[in-house]
Amino acid sequence: MATTSVNQTVPAGPEDVWGLIGGFHALPDWLPYISESTLQQGGRVRSLRTSDGDVIVERLTAYSEAERSYSYTILQAPFPVTDYLATLWVFALPGRPDAAEVQWSGRFVPDGVSDAEAEALFAGIFREGLDALHATLTARRQSA
Repeated sequence: MATTSVNQTVPAGPEDVWGLIGGFHALPDWLPYISESTLQQGGRVRSLRTSDGDVIVERLTAYSEAERSYSYTILQAPFPVTDYLATLWVFALPGRPDAAEVQWSGRFVPDGVSDAEAEALFAGIFREGLDALHATLTARRQSA
């Protein structure tokens, strides 16, 4: 099993960050390469469309408002992995009410690629996603 994890400090308090990313349906609000999200099965499954037209279907497996985290599995995607499980967390930073740390981590079994290749793929996806989140929060802060 391969794993990867990316952390980034973002320019908003943890409640504000969670308010933006904490909804399982919220990816299009902060992730530019996800153009559409449709909830199914009472909100437990999301069908995502990427800006390239790919479809990704994910199932929510755990959600904690108190811990500001959720976990999900991939049911369908154009990625060379199986048994994918990822978690998105938002952490408070002591003494920094205007910032938070976001962690996006995953574990998966590579399928047709090496562990290193699969880890690099998802590290890049997670890093780009958190960079986009940082940019979205920065723009919101500047317009406030």
